[in-house]
Amino acid sequence: MSKKEKFYAVNDTNWGHKWGFRDSQFILNQDRSVSMTGNRYELCGIDMPDFIPYVEEMLDITIDPSDVLSEVKDKPAKEPKINTAFFDEVKSKFPENRYTIDDEERLIHSQGQTTDEVYKAIYSKINRISDMVFYIESEEETQKLILLALKHNVCLVPYGGGTSVSDALKIPDQEKRMVVAVDTRRMNQIDTIDEEDRRVTVQAGITGRKLEEILQEKGFTVGHEPDSIEFSTLGGWISTNASGMKKNRYGNIEDIIENITMITPKGVVEQVKPITRASIGINPQNILLGSEGNFGIITKATLKLHSIPEVQDYNSALFHNWESGVAFMNELSKSETLPASARLMDNVQFRFGQALKERPEGISIWMKNIEKFFVLKIKGFDPYKMVGASFKLEGTRNEVDFQLDQIKKLTKKYNGIIGGSENGKRGYNLTFAIAYIRDFMSAYHIIGETMETSVPWSKIHDVCLAAAERLHELHKKHRIPGKPYISYRIPQIYHTGVCIYFMFALSVKGVKNAIDVFHSIEHSMREAIIASGGSISHHHGVGKLRKDFMKDTISSASIELLRNIKNSHDPQNIFGIQNNVFHD
Repeated sequence: MSKKEKFYAVNDTNWGHKWGFRDSQFILNQDRSVSMTGNRYELCGIDMPDFIPYVEEMLDITIDPSDVLSEVKDKPAKEPKINTAFFDEVKSKFPENRYTIDDEERLIHSQGQTTDEVYKAIYSKINRISDMVFYIESEEETQKLILLALKHNVCLVPYGGGTSVSDALKIPDQEKRMVVAVDTRRMNQIDTIDEEDRRVTVQAGITGRKLEEILQEKGFTVGHEPDSIEFSTLGGWISTNASGMKKNRYGNIEDIIENITMITPKGVVEQVKPITRASIGINPQNILLGSEGNFGIITKATLKLHSIPEVQDYNSALFHNWESGVAFMNELSKSETLPASARLMDNVQFRFGQALKERPEGISIWMKNIEKFFVLKIKGFDPYKMVGASFKLEGTRNEVDFQLDQIKKLTKKYNGIIGGSENGKRGYNLTFAIAYIRDFMSAYHIIGETMETSVPWSKIHDVCLAAAERLHELHKKHRIPGKPYISYRIPQIYHTGVCIYFMFALSVKGVKNAIDVFHSIEHSMREAIIASGGSISHHHGVGKLRKDFMKDTISSASIELLRNIKNSHDPQNIFGIQNNVFHD
């Protein structure tokens, strides 16, 4: 039996501890330009000469190509804590390729993708790791495994794509039992497609990309497209109550799901069959949305199915400043037909997008100079204030034309200019590639992270200002070199408010306990965001990273209700990952 057959996560396709695919990474060339390897993304195969100058300008530092952090090659892993009776029964009841105590697999299944987790995995060590990894392949196996865990008092941790950015996969240090990470990704098939009722039932371990590939071959789509679609799983979307970039057309995950099956220590939680809409009292499946691994293992779900839209198009717009861009987005949210996706980038992030371009040659130089002259000289845009919006439009030809007409009218009203479909497509697709930048920059002593929140329309400027001020204040307090970096965008708009997505980074060369300092700054920034009107999270969940803020989000009686449900349904705390209000 080959290792590839036996194991799932350690293979030739995905990075182990870092983000993404092994064939895709940013590299620094000898001429100080930056390239991206592979051929999966639009940035691949081009030289970006402005990347490093942009980073150096924004952080007020000089990057030394020879001063690179060394990755820990033989990553330390403590000996697994084995419950012998449990292990003996596992070996007797399951095929050998269902489980492993391999060190690398255990390490990978003990982390998500927060900067703190990845940084420690690459350059230091992970303190507490799982003792075994189990790869379930059916609901029957899931039930058998849970019964064995109950019998022998073993802790189970559901694991999907490993893309969590909330510390939700961190094994609690105080957990003394044997811990088994339950990898769901072999449960990756579509069970049924009901074209008449427009439903699809899917196993929970399927990744978003595979789900869409299979459905689109048959002319369908679910339409849920998070930034992590290549790696995250259906079960992960449900357990974090996720959102996708095209939610304007297809809804967030709670709007897409019609039924969820979760296997818990007390049995199967689900509706007997999917329900279009019904008044059935308190619906137990609502508790499964955002459950974050605390109750059981999600094995499948039924989702709404759509035909692939007749037209899929992109466009973009430029505005003179953040305030006019926000006003445009506000009025767009009230329009009759929203584009599938509408996103607004601040000036810092807009300029970063420009830095990720190759240098034009030949006639392209002439065209770019004319374009630049028109925007800056004729239209009077300030390159250090202008902001950009990108749109994805889907529907019938008439729907898309109407959406574009609305965008053009509103853009003109707010003194903006239309940027065209090419820029819109590039802005939309950049999302998938820029996730790799964090791990590239960390090698050069630059630590960065993203943070998202939901904010009422009236509090957008307060929240952005509070986050920036807190970052600058703490940067100065900790005497961190250079300047702090912060940018933000609005990726989602709602009736009452928006999602704001922050990107921030620090140059930490010479800073003692740099990752711990960074973690404390991140926590304090979130305090400032919440105090100014923001929420814990819009779509990443709570996990352990944001658990301290739950008492300021829901009432004490609400917390007690959730804990009572947990205690009654999992009295032995078999699912002891301790996320959200279950941390103590």
